[in-house]
Amino acid sequence: MKVTEIRERGQALGMRGLAGLRKGEMIRAIQRAEGNQDCFGAAWRFDCPQLVCAWRADCLTKTPG
Repeated sequence: MKVTEIRERGQALGMRGLAGLRKGEMIRAIQRAEGNQDCFGAAWRFDCPQLVCAWRADCLTKTPG
């Protein structure tokens, strides 16, 4: 997902101050705001049981952010 799309998703949740964050930091902030575990890019991500996650494709890359 592109950074602009991530910012838009955060803004839709009423979040402010995302512009100064890196991609991974933005995603983790959004995960917390949505009531989810802020696990994006965690070391154990390749064993993640969450198959239906909006961030999964980006998270499973070599350098998720």
